[in-house]
Amino acid sequence: MKLEQQLKYLVTDAASHGVPVVVMETAIVPVLKMLATQLEHDEYYILQNVESNWVLTTISNAKLKQQKKEIYAFITVQDAAIGAKSDSNLIAAPIPVTQLLFRLFSLHQVDSIIFMNNSSDLNNGIEVKRDRFLDLIQQQIKKLKQTSPYIA
Repeated sequence: MKLEQQLKYLVTDAASHGVPVVVMETAIVPVLKMLATQLEHDEYYILQNVESNWVLTTISNAKLKQQKKEIYAFITVQDAAIGAKSDSNLIAAPIPVTQLLFRLFSLHQVDSIIFMNNSSDLNNGIEVKRDRFLDLIQQQIKKLKQTSPYIA
């Protein structure tokens, strides 16, 4: 599904996610579109287990005593299979890019999604941090509140 179709679907489906259509159209969709166009692909493969839970990877830095949890998104099934490291309980599911980004709202335990855009280099990806994503949405909602007295 192409990017514009994905965005239209999210607007149509906004109420089922508890998001007012006006907020989806004027605050969330512009941020999703901006981020998605930087990512180059309309769909990515996410590793998930047999219960359809996405695989989280915990990265630790002992020196800084920090941890972060990431989800990796791959452009091909073959790339995802490399990421699965021969775990037969994992499958690669294709997910539209806007759905991946939108899910950052509800994935409180996730710090970021790493989008692997180059099959020949799976050591470098584009990181979309959940906090930054939420900040961008909040900025858009703030602008919306300033222009529309009906948004609480």
